Amino acid sequence: MSNHPFLQRLAETPLLADGAMGTMLYARGASSEQCLEHLVISRPTWVSEIHQAYANAGADIIKTHTFGANRIRLADYGLAERVRDLNFRAVKLVRDVREVTGRALFIAGDVGPLGKRLQPDGPLSIEEAAAAFREQVSVLWEAGVDLLLFETFTDLNEIELGVREARSVCDLPIVASMTFAEDGLTMTGYAPDAVATRLRAAGAVVVGVNCSVGPAPMLQTLEHFHAAAGDAALIVMPNAGFPERVEGRFYYPSSPEYFARQVETFLEQGARIVGGCCGTTPMHIRAMRAALDEQLAASSAPSPTITVVEEAPPTLAADYGVTGEVQPTEILRKLRAGKFVISVEVDPPRSFTAEKQIEGARHALKMGADAVNVADSPMARVRMSALALCVQIQQQVGIETIVHFTTRDRSLMGLQADLIGARSLGVRNILALTGDPPSLGDTRQSTAVYDVDSIGLVRIINRFNDGVDVAGQELGQKGGFTIAVACDPTRSDLVQEVDRFHQKVSGGAHFTMTQPIFDPQLWVNFVTLYEQRHGKFPVPVLIGVLPLQGHKHASFLHNEVPGITLSEDALERMRKAGANGRQEGVKMAQELLLELKELPYVQGVYLMPSFGRYETACQVLEVL
Repeated sequence: MSNHPFLQRLAETPLLADGAMGTMLYARGASSEQCLEHLVISRPTWVSEIHQAYANAGADIIKTHTFGANRIRLADYGLAERVRDLNFRAVKLVRDVREVTGRALFIAGDVGPLGKRLQPDGPLSIEEAAAAFREQVSVLWEAGVDLLLFETFTDLNEIELGVREARSVCDLPIVASMTFAEDGLTMTGYAPDAVATRLRAAGAVVVGVNCSVGPAPMLQTLEHFHAAAGDAALIVMPNAGFPERVEGRFYYPSSPEYFARQVETFLEQGARIVGGCCGTTPMHIRAMRAALDEQLAASSAPSPTITVVEEAPPTLAADYGVTGEVQPTEILRKLRAGKFVISVEVDPPRSFTAEKQIEGARHALKMGADAVNVADSPMARVRMSALALCVQIQQQVGIETIVHFTTRDRSLMGLQADLIGARSLGVRNILALTGDPPSLGDTRQSTAVYDVDSIGLVRIINRFNDGVDVAGQELGQKGGFTIAVACDPTRSDLVQEVDRFHQKVSGGAHFTMTQPIFDPQLWVNFVTLYEQRHGKFPVPVLIGVLPLQGHKHASFLHNEVPGITLSEDALERMRKAGANGRQEGVKMAQELLLELKELPYVQGVYLMPSFGRYETACQVLEVL
């Protein structure tokens, strides 16, 4: 788990969590009598706008609105069977906000107390409680959270049970936080040292305190944690003081400025995550962001970030040689030289900034990738232009890109105009695709163009490489594009797929990239059938490799995502892996990678991260 980006980032710098959700929902008109967690379905805009406000305020960690979304609490509202729906929807709302924000935010799966005391002090059996924790955590993990946050617990036995059950289900980093009274003890009488010891032993990587009191009394508890926990990472999220009830509503007295003044002291006492709880708002978080940035700037020597910005990024090869001829792209040179080529896919954001994607490209380069693939609004969902992201990655990271170029949204004129634009911007590796139909996506009123399909697009690009457009007009110079095409060895009608692939490569393609496969025999079957029907296999291939995250993730891909078919063996291995699904997924991908290197015509891999987890995809490369 040490290579998890959340833990890496936490080791580098303190992080800022968001503030209260309930406070903000009540301000919008939510009732204390209703199930607030159900608002992710009944009032999703309210929840999304609050998440967005905290992201805009500068939070690094956004909590999912799932604090009470466990079976025990939901049963009080007749919603016990909606655990999966509510948790999955809540995670998606934060993921959508992260897409729109474009920043490398961490999504914390929020897990609160079960709402009933454990036996023998209450009616809830250990078995029931354990099952409730496992159920909620499993959905949060499957939905794509980056870490788990157990918060606002008063019973050490209950939170300890929750952390242990979470660790049995998944390998996500766990942050565990309890509430303490003004005397520095939990409701059941435990001191910070006992809490820190037991929670770390249970599997929490960050421990601390939240809720119940304001910054000043919470600081005293944090000091005890710091003394007891040594070098352990700590979290502190106080309330905005003691609330006052006015006309049926609670008002909290602590101002954003007051909260900002506490940041330095919290950091001095070992806090690595600071944030707010009840009564705090985006204004509090914005003030804390400014204070945190000021502290980091004051305490740091010339930072690595500044050094990176001042240095010029690695330069890509020049387009022209001394003779004036267009030089092959780096990828094509490497393929012709017999190098095993590695590309990592990045999906553009649904926002105007692409910080997370740029960060993913840097990580891919660091791990030895030769190129980054940039998808073109996959699943027909509106995102940043793939070409725009390619240019940013090449300029800021210095790694070559492969732009996914679809005919779905472009007329014949638009196709050629964008190709000329890509060429002028230095993006010369093109994966020619037809594109997912708009009916799959979120803008169904959009009209598909499809003047040509991917076969026709290959022929157009090949004409550009000869220096002429579709009408035969001279372009002044040759295009110098490297043309990639897709193929799917998992298709049930393999003859049709092989024949279409033959048309693509006959049109001038230089190499091919496959849909993800999980059984090397599928590629052997594809090559064998091709050579039976069309002769010697014509181009190198980069095989699609998708590290699975868990059994439910594998089942979803197999049953619901077009173009992805898993083998029965892969599904069974993921089922047996249980909580170790991610490690097993990486192991399976590594085994596949080593087998693929021995197969004919395989000259690279095309890694496809899930949920933007570039570190997991790149971990596959460690086997090389």
